[in-house]
Order: sequence, then structure tokens, then C-alpha cells
Amino acid sequence: MNLKEHYSNLYQESFKKIADGNYEIDPLLDSQDDYRYGITLVARPSLVVKNKIQSFLTELKTIDGEQYYYQNSDLHITVMSLISCYTGFNLNQISVPEYIETVEKSLAGIKSFNVHFKGLTLSPSCVIVQGFFDDDTLKEIRNKLRRDFRNSGLEQSIDKRYSIQTAHSTIVRFRKELKDKNGFLALIEKHKNYDFGTFTVANLELVYNDWHQRQGLVKHLHNFKLI
Repeated sequence: MNLKEHYSNLYQESFKKIADGNYEIDPLLDSQDDYRYGITLVARPSLVVKNKIQSFLTELKTIDGEQYYYQNSDLHITVMSLISCYTGFNLNQISVPEYIETVEKSLAGIKSFNVHFKGLTLSPSCVIVQGFFDDDTLKEIRNKLRRDFRNSGLEQSIDKRYSIQTAHSTIVRFRKELKDKNGFLALIEKHKNYDFGTFTVANLELVYNDWHQRQGLVKHLHNFKLI
């Protein structure tokens, strides 16, 4: 996949949809009855990169403070959704140690890698920071996870929704109608090539999470150190 081309196409298609008013508001963002949970392996950006994202979000909030803005604690890259969120899933249904053991097997011998957060893209429901990587380490991790979990007999839903290939991070979700759609999009356009920085991923985190990866609802399961 050509990531730059992929992000660009997504931006152009989604920008037009949002400009035309065809964006998607998440009705469950403020719901107390959202019981969608799953298990995800995530990577976290560095604090320096997170703070640059927050500086940009502060600008966006001056235009529309009613949308859902990710806090530093919630910013992440999805390495692999092992069990995609669904209503009713609970940790009691699985053996967490077996999941940890299988991930450890997949990560054996894997070295740390760099991710470059540069530029913004959009979907009809959110604002996204573009992530780029300079080698095939992340691809290797994902392929090993696919292989090992499919051979494990454990519950998993890898690639059921889509086959993940990027290293993006969602930073805003639409929770209400945009107050100033044109102003909001103009600021996105102004920052669409902004360089948020490069960070090294030396640690991956296995979490039990809600759909939006909110800190108060996420349960940490295990840290995995890369060599």
C-alpha cells in the first residue's frame, strides 16, 4: 500500500462529504449504555508528539468545542484489534494469560521501530493524524499476530472488519453537528501537512478497551518490550 496516496484519497473524499454535510455523528459517544468492548494491541506516541497534537486540538476547540477530542492518555496507534469491540464481550470469557503468551510468541525477536506522524487526513466521522513508518517491522508484527492467533484456537476477529495496514491515530470524533463547518475544515486544511514529529515504538500494550479507547474504561493487561 502507498500510504501517502491512501491518506490523500481518504482526505479528498471525506473533506467533500463533510463540506456537503454528509459527515457521521457517533450517537454512542455520550451514551452510558455503550457496552462494546474488545482486546487490542496498541502503541503510544511519545509525550512530545502528544503535546503537539494537543496544541493543534486546542486551536480546533476555539472553532468548535463540542466535538470529542482525544486526551493524551487515549492517543494510540492500533497495532492489531485481536477481538473487535462487540456488545457483551467480557474478560471473563477468555484466558488472558493465553493471549499474552500468544502475543509474546509473535513479538519474539522484533526490534523497536519508528513512526512519523505527519499531516492530517479525514474520514466522514473523524479527524486523523497520518502515520508513516520507514521499514517493514509493523507489517511483520501484524503478519505474525495473524498467523499465531489463527493457529491458536483462541477467540479472535483479526481482519474481520478490515485488514489494518496503516499507523494512523484518530484525534477527533464528531459527536454533534459542526458549529462552523467551513472554519473547522479551513483549519484542518491549514494543518494538513503539519509535522507532529517522529517517535520510537519500543513498547506495545495489550488492553481491554471500549470502542473509543477512553482511559477511564480501558483496562491495562500487559506491556511488551521490543528489543
